[in-house]
Amino acid sequence: MNEPQPVPSTTPTRRRFLRITAVGAAAAATGLVLTPQADAITSFVHPGVLHKLSDIQRMKTRIAAGTEPWLSGWNAFKADSYSQSTYTMRGPYATVDRGTTEVHNADFWNDCNAAYQNALMWNLTGTTAHATKALQIIKGWSSTLTSITGKDAQLAASIYGFKLAAAAELMRYTAPSGSWSTTEITQTENLIKNVLVPLVRTFGDAGWGTNCIKAMMAFGVFCNDTSLYNAAVDAFYQHDCCKISRVLMDTGQCVDSGRDQAHTQLILGSMAEACEIAWIQTQDLYSASSNRLLAGFEYTAKYNLGNDVPYTTWGSCQATYTSISTTGRGTLRPIYEMVFNHYVKRRSLPAPWTYSAVEQIRPEGAAFQCDHPGFGTLLFTL
Repeated sequence: MNEPQPVPSTTPTRRRFLRITAVGAAAAATGLVLTPQADAITSFVHPGVLHKLSDIQRMKTRIAAGTEPWLSGWNAFKADSYSQSTYTMRGPYATVDRGTTEVHNADFWNDCNAAYQNALMWNLTGTTAHATKALQIIKGWSSTLTSITGKDAQLAASIYGFKLAAAAELMRYTAPSGSWSTTEITQTENLIKNVLVPLVRTFGDAGWGTNCIKAMMAFGVFCNDTSLYNAAVDAFYQHDCCKISRVLMDTGQCVDSGRDQAHTQLILGSMAEACEIAWIQTQDLYSASSNRLLAGFEYTAKYNLGNDVPYTTWGSCQATYTSISTTGRGTLRPIYEMVFNHYVKRRSLPAPWTYSAVEQIRPEGAAFQCDHPGFGTLLFTL
């Protein structure tokens, strides 16, 4: 394949970063060890999990104008089954198991996806039925779920919990007046702190750890808990097995590049989502380790578009791979628009292979098993 040409971009957005001196007792109170590598924060932008109010307004303006590529992205998003106010809730249940018995795993997974997409639909259309559906799911699971078990419990808590927190964050600041009481909101915070946080707070290796990072950041924002959020940022920089400098080499090779391309993209997408939350919260994680995330996306996009890339024997804390994997090669997950828009449009950096991936799958639709937000053409195109 011929080398793609760099993509012209807009003038990068200037950012003001918040600085404080320490995190202190709040971290100790939650049992989280925090040694900040980035400036810790003491307050949050709300809503601030993936989408702030100006992002919602941008989407609404583009949809109303009928301009591309937003219109195609909107058509894909609104047609998705999880975006329907008529979605039939599958839970709630007191117990969910992922990886062992699988009891109610699919129910929680499906409902969290529908909560997130209906919360967005409410914000984009103003149709109350979408707000009602999102809140039905959030309230139901928050008042019922008491435990997540199984060998992959951390993945359920982080991947599904992330979607639930993103939905709850949107609804907390935009729900119709009187539709979500203070008591019910506190109940959702308690679900997050008592059921989800204990599972994700240890982070873990590679894909587990990167999913836990993005989830913990989202949990911190929704719960207005800076100790949770700052601990996740600390893990992004310092955790032995899931920090960005451990997960990605400076060439862009990923710890799972030798495992398969699906898990590689799972890691990349999760790191990008963490970076996007931080950007909204006035922190620049995207530039960490000399824009290491961009190198990862360029390397992975190039390989999955049919080109050769260098490979060094390497792997995660639990496995080593001697060659790059062809398993899943060529199947691009809908994770590329977010990163393309940041590095090219905000920062004016070249990302030719990432752009080629964007072109191949635009408009982005739902992510595989909804591991990611998906629909980046609508949600993240600037």
